[in-house]
Amino acid sequence: MQFVYLIILGVLAGIVAAVASMASLVSYPGLLLFGLSPVSANMTNTAALVTTGFGSLSSCLKEMRGHWGELWRYAFFQLTGALIGGWLLVQFPGKIFQKLVPFFVLFSAGLLLYSGRQKHPKQATKLGRIGAYFGLFVAGIYAGYFGAASGVLTLIFLTALSDSSFVVINAIKSVIGSLANLVALALFAFKGGVNWPVAFPLAIGLFIGGYFGQKMIKYLKPAWVRWITACFSVLLAIYLGWRAWG
Repeated sequence: MQFVYLIILGVLAGIVAAVASMASLVSYPGLLLFGLSPVSANMTNTAALVTTGFGSLSSCLKEMRGHWGELWRYAFFQLTGALIGGWLLVQFPGKIFQKLVPFFVLFSAGLLLYSGRQKHPKQATKLGRIGAYFGLFVAGIYAGYFGAASGVLTLIFLTALSDSSFVVINAIKSVIGSLANLVALALFAFKGGVNWPVAFPLAIGLFIGGYFGQKMIKYLKPAWVRWITACFSVLLAIYLGWRAWG
């Protein structure tokens, strides 16, 4: 029953990841309910989330044709940040950052809604593009350290940088997010905080959910996705705030 619970948890989180960039809204609390400590749940969640982006990618290979160079260009900045973020978590897994995370999540939701109000969000100036690349680096640090809502930040900066369709941008977001988790996982493996018997069935579910979630997003308007993501962000911020400050 525990194995089935983790797979179902992963499927739900994978769908939410692909549609609303908020897998941790489902998976992180689910791991806490499973009995893992906050730090172990964070590391185990990061390990399992590696499969989500590849599930999303497998469902939109046709749309990704001609965009691989673009993906790796963005990935460089995010992965560099994730390496630093993962190192920070291994060195300083304290409570201060966890108390700030709910505010980061709310800030991400606000940024996402604001970006949706812009008439030409992709027409960034040269300075704006430099800022967006730096934003990918910062989002990578955040993804490596904690990760909740990091996909929201990544989606915002990719929207400012890329002229591709929303489906392609969302797929790129999912893939580089998974790669960032993989980089952080390489550090966590030495720390020994990953609960592998929990991570494996969760990862299976996340791959399945990521695949079907990416299929679903092709039929949703970008504005709907922004509002769904923002609502999920508020819920996650409330939950994380309760955990950190309650």
